[in-house]
Amino acid sequence: MKQTEPPSCSSNIVLIGKNSRGNWVAQEQSGLFGGLFVNRAAAVKFALFENGHRPEAVVDTPSVLELSLNSSPFTSDRAAMSSDDTLQRRAA
Repeated sequence: MKQTEPPSCSSNIVLIGKNSRGNWVAQEQSGLFGGLFVNRAAAVKFALFENGHRPEAVVDTPSVLELSLNSSPFTSDRAAMSSDDTLQRRAA
């Protein structure tokens, strides 16, 4: 009988790239998991382990990739709103 991976593991697309400080980042596209790595090989190894060893679901990105482990990534509007809320709480 053939064993199958759970659906959540087999459908994860993992982005790999460098952050603004030059560190390697691997992050699932919706922020479910990720990490910082010393080299690309370590980032790829992590990505393959986490996505069920599916190399077709590992994507190199040429742009800067900052690690964010939020389940729903911040948009610029939400980030501005949350910083305004923080300022109001500090002033109160």
